[in-house]
Amino acid sequence: MSRRPKKKAQSQPVIIQPDSAGIDIGATELFVAVPPDRAEESVRCFGAFTEELHALADWLAQCRIKSVVMESTGVYWIPVFQILETRGFEVRLVNARQVKNVPGRKSDVLDCQWLQYLHTVGLLRGSFRPPDQVCALRAYLRHRDMLIKSAARHVQHMQKALTQMNLHLHHVISELTGVTGLAILDAILKGERDPGTLAALRDRRIKVGEVTMMKALVGDHRPEHLFTLRQALAIYRHYQTQVQDCDREIERQLRAFDGKTREPAPAPVGRQRKKPERNQPQFDLRTHLHRILGVDLTGLSTINVHTLFSEVGGDLSKFPLSKHFASWLGLCPDQRICGGKVLSAHTRSVKSRPA
Repeated sequence: MSRRPKKKAQSQPVIIQPDSAGIDIGATELFVAVPPDRAEESVRCFGAFTEELHALADWLAQCRIKSVVMESTGVYWIPVFQILETRGFEVRLVNARQVKNVPGRKSDVLDCQWLQYLHTVGLLRGSFRPPDQVCALRAYLRHRDMLIKSAARHVQHMQKALTQMNLHLHHVISELTGVTGLAILDAILKGERDPGTLAALRDRRIKVGEVTMMKALVGDHRPEHLFTLRQALAIYRHYQTQVQDCDREIERQLRAFDGKTREPAPAPVGRQRKKPERNQPQFDLRTHLHRILGVDLTGLSTINVHTLFSEVGGDLSKFPLSKHFASWLGLCPDQRICGGKVLSAHTRSVKSRPA
């Protein structure tokens, strides 16, 4: 008689992080998985209200959990991350692209269990998140950028209204929202129609001649387009006020950072721009960055240095090599090789403000 082949004993996975939990985060529900031996019900569903997030933290503490990984889209993960981190858990946010579930059934319960298992065997790496102080500065700067983009849309509305009235002011001056542009717009909205009087409001630095300026200021001043122009200008100025308020908060945040040097910032090197950079903060940003970073990055734009600092911070020690930093930025090739043949070497599609 033929003997049945003996079944090979299945090897047990190497446990790297035994005290782990996995959370699949949605807009209104969170599914949480802990090791089966930690609770009678190892998978639970919690709501997204703050009270339930604290109940989630209490349950994880009862289950003797020390490390938590989570997968989320959008910004739903931020309150959960902050509450758990405040309660003393080691929290990691993982890229959903790197945690694709096994083929087969797809559900929130299976997702959180798969996250917990991968973290238990040490196969997950957390996404980079700067310190809380840098995160706060980043929130202000991102909000400021949103305000500037919103203001730019209303500048386009003003240009459209001028075009519909056949006023070519925005074609003969470089910046409609400069000193000359705003002065002429205010005069038009107050009822001034004489092109000579309007042209006389131009700044002495405007290169276009008076005759050309007068021709550009003759148009068809219809009331519906003037109404649109008036509202667009008012909204633009409101956004500028909000940007100034945001600048004051950003400066207050920068003052709270510990400095690496007390030496004054050195004189700028090279030829300096006579005209300030567009949308530059209305305070001495360069001095603040020099004090915090300890070096003067004169060769780069002050705005670019500020953006990089607000997104990453001044400590890049979490990136062992420059290659790791380039990979995080999405600037390195994402090579896919099969059978010794390079199938693809394109860079990954990463939405990174520092990049």
